[in-house]
Amino acid sequence: MQIPTTDGLADAFAAYPDHGEQHPGVLMNPDAFGIRPVIRDLAAELAGHGYYVLVPNFFYREGPMPIIDLPGHIGEADRSALVARLMPLIKELTPERVLSDADAYLGFLTAQPEVGAGPVAVTGYCIGGLLATRTAAAHPGQVAALAAFHAPVAADGPESLLRLTADVHFGHAATDITPEALGELNQSLEAAGVTYTSEIYPGTVHGFTMSDTDAFDPAGLRLHWDRLLPLLSRALAKG
Repeated sequence: MQIPTTDGLADAFAAYPDHGEQHPGVLMNPDAFGIRPVIRDLAAELAGHGYYVLVPNFFYREGPMPIIDLPGHIGEADRSALVARLMPLIKELTPERVLSDADAYLGFLTAQPEVGAGPVAVTGYCIGGLLATRTAAAHPGQVAALAAFHAPVAADGPESLLRLTADVHFGHAATDITPEALGELNQSLEAAGVTYTSEIYPGTVHGFTMSDTDAFDPAGLRLHWDRLLPLLSRALAKG
């Protein structure tokens, strides 16, 4: 699929059930390694629970996916070099660009004939979780659920969380945040009046949801689904 934005066309793909006419919409932002088979599998799994899932290539300004060549399995020996190649592109995702893109992505998502009326959800992994958080904060009347996993959700500071009205789940890798920092983040969410869960997934490292990396943790992925699916069901008023 091609999503028109102010800076060009963003390539994307969608997954949705093959039964029924309309479904609640979910905007899913991948991790920094982008759209690849494991991301397609996550989107398909979520779609199987009754959602229309749109996954954009947020690096579209650089070109269509794949932006860089990835091995079939991303080992620790590969990760540093790959991240170094992607970091300049991540730095180009300014808040202004992210919010402009979010407007385009949400507009495209809600215009699809398979997407029902009503609020949507945004999810994300790694840097995609930060983009999802910015999207939810910028669209308080439209985004009813926000979920982010092993993501730097507090990168914009605690004041950024004040604009959240969505129901929230943050699933943190044990290597990404200390218990003290988690307490400070959760205090910020409470001060903002956000309905949330925010927790460290035991024994996990950054990237634990991604089965094509050394970081993958099957128990962490299962907990991710155990948190994500009830959140979407509640927030998007599904039975």
